[in-house]
Amino acid sequence: MPLTVRPRRKRSTRIIVTLLSGLLPIVLGSVILYMQAERTLQQSSQHTAEEALRQFELMLDNTAQAARDLLPLAGKTCEEVKLALREQVTRRPFVRSTNLVWDNDLYCSSLFGDFKEAVNAGDYHAGKLWLMNGNPVTPNTALLVYRLSDGRGGALTTLDGYHLSNILRLIGRQTLLVLQVGENWLSADGSVHQGELPALPVAQSTLNSARYAFSVAAGFPQGQVWRYMADEYPPLFSLLIFFGVVSGAIGHIVQKRSTSPSHEMLRALEAGEFIPYFQPVVHGDSKAWSGAEVLMRWNHPKEGLVRPDLFIPFAEHSGLIVPMTRSLMQQTAALLGPHSATFATPFHIGINITASHCRDLDLVEDCREFLDAFVAGSVSLVLELTERELIEPTDITRQLFEQLHLLGVKIAIDDFGTGHSSLGYLRKFNVDFLKIDQSFVAMIGIDALSRHILDTIIELSAKLDLGIVAEGVETQAQADYLTAHHVNFLQGYLFGKPMPAADFISALSHH
Repeated sequence: MPLTVRPRRKRSTRIIVTLLSGLLPIVLGSVILYMQAERTLQQSSQHTAEEALRQFELMLDNTAQAARDLLPLAGKTCEEVKLALREQVTRRPFVRSTNLVWDNDLYCSSLFGDFKEAVNAGDYHAGKLWLMNGNPVTPNTALLVYRLSDGRGGALTTLDGYHLSNILRLIGRQTLLVLQVGENWLSADGSVHQGELPALPVAQSTLNSARYAFSVAAGFPQGQVWRYMADEYPPLFSLLIFFGVVSGAIGHIVQKRSTSPSHEMLRALEAGEFIPYFQPVVHGDSKAWSGAEVLMRWNHPKEGLVRPDLFIPFAEHSGLIVPMTRSLMQQTAALLGPHSATFATPFHIGINITASHCRDLDLVEDCREFLDAFVAGSVSLVLELTERELIEPTDITRQLFEQLHLLGVKIAIDDFGTGHSSLGYLRKFNVDFLKIDQSFVAMIGIDALSRHILDTIIELSAKLDLGIVAEGVETQAQADYLTAHHVNFLQGYLFGKPMPAADFISALSHH
């Protein structure tokens, strides 16, 4: 069951990672563009507020200067000063009307001449400015009144609200811009509102005048950041989508490349593409066949036979080596079991196992099923310990080897003399055979040091009463040397190459 569930989980994970790889540059890029748009709008609102403040101060400079020029005339009769009042209106830009005050009574106006109206200083913010919504002459039209007083006298100059709202419209064309004086504030449509200034949702900038009692606020409506991005960044969004597609494709390819060997081997395992090949093992003295080592080959539908060194390491790393070995044992039993009645003596069948097989006791059951497929006593199963991974002597491994020996299974150390753990295995595990690595056999008659090592291994096996198998025998001289030194079993191209089951069974009948 795990072999069918696991790929689906990995496939879904791969899809998620691919999507995340594609979305990551788009999301990060969008966040960066959003922050850039916010910063741009903040700079825009700040600049707009600064420009509006400057323009309003210039307008008030003219208005204040008119008041300063008229203040010395306060207290004189209206007949004496009305021409001076009207002169200021004509000479000063933006000034709509001028007025003189005595004892808090407005008594002379540039519009009406003699006039009688009480002046309440509390209407003026900071005693200087009053933003009002019209007067009897122009009701519902904004006016900004500037007040200047000195003792009993005073001067009032009025700014037309048209000029104020015009500034708000022209400078704040892309923003929401308002002018605030005290509790009253003016919007771009020329309306005067009373109460708290409404919050501007995006990039609000509020500036207070250092010279006059007013402030300006600039900002943008809700959603302006996305509207700005949609207007200004379409090419960048297209580029982000392109990078997202490329990133997703790269993520998919990288995942596919990194996981393809194990997935391909899993597919091959389910398709039955891993098949047994058999290499004969002969008696050292008679050269008669004593058994065979079962070797795994990958019969790929497109590539043909794949060499073991190209897929066995991946199988061990991915954890597939255990089910692959189980399949190899089942195929071997099915192929050789029907012929076991013809075996004259117990036929040795060697199968490689790794540290992955020694983590539980499932191997015992696999061996039991394997032996049950043969006539009782017709075969001797030899498990060859490879040294690519270290087998730790845990309670599980000790129990495993005990049960295997009780079952009649023999243990061999493969490639003895080349691994870092060979001598340790002799101490920790009850082994039956040593297999001399072909690198030592190849040096027979060539390298004295290798020959001495070979002789030492043969002597060691004799002292420990272990059977010994020499691998990689390719010449008659090598065979003669090993036979002379009482090596029990020989294996190599001199006696037969690894062959498929049909060829092996056919050759077996002649031996």
